[in-house]
Amino acid sequence: MWGTADFLGGATSRRRPVLAVYGGSQVVGLAALVLVATAGGSWGDDPGYWPWAVGSSLLGLVGMLAFYRALAIGPMGIISPLVSLGVLLPLAVGLLSGETPSGPQTFGIVVAIVGILLASGPEISGAESARPLLLAVVAAACFGGMFVLMARGSEYSPVMTMTGMRITTVVIIAVIVLATRSIGGLDRADVWPLVGIGVLDAAANVAYGVATTLGLLATVSVLGSLYPVVTAVLAAVVVRERLRFVQYVGVGVAVVGTMLISSGA
Repeated sequence: MWGTADFLGGATSRRRPVLAVYGGSQVVGLAALVLVATAGGSWGDDPGYWPWAVGSSLLGLVGMLAFYRALAIGPMGIISPLVSLGVLLPLAVGLLSGETPSGPQTFGIVVAIVGILLASGPEISGAESARPLLLAVVAAACFGGMFVLMARGSEYSPVMTMTGMRITTVVIIAVIVLATRSIGGLDRADVWPLVGIGVLDAAANVAYGVATTLGLLATVSVLGSLYPVVTAVLAAVVVRERLRFVQYVGVGVAVVGTMLISSGA
């Protein structure tokens, strides 16, 4: 779901301002989460999730703006895998907190990260890619921190942590819209892409939050970080973005890593 949402977000950001795309999708995501929280009776959950929700929202806002901008000006199949290396932060936090993945899981983590690096391709060193790569580094750092905070908030309530994130983000976006008196040129043609991005991203966040309460942060975060594989494949299939052979090898290696992590659970 994250991979598909990122593909839609990157494609939409090529014709609309990044902030408008992100803001619009966040409004849709909030609406979906409010429905889920209401149906599940989650509003009465322990409010200890709020600090984590606000913090992850701020990191997610900066990270997503940098990410969407990088996707808009650089190759999706390269930028997305690079951003996923932000998983090294929650991986380190999980291991340093005493988590001990099994032998197959540890090997799978290494294999998956190698696969992501291979999927990035050899083009990443080109000087013409400096700007999108810098944005990708910023996004990776923000997303890594966001994943850690999301996991901490999910200890109280996965659904409300994600709902709190959206509330915070939408409030910030609303202030910007009021200050600029502009919605970035969004029109009716953008509604369905924004619905797709918002719903998929919100659902993926909740799935990740629940997963962190059921498994190790070290393994769950690495599995979640494989979303760029989906973005890269969609970019190759839908918009015919040319990827090199080594990148396809990386996709295969990442899948093998996923299998190893799952088999060791």
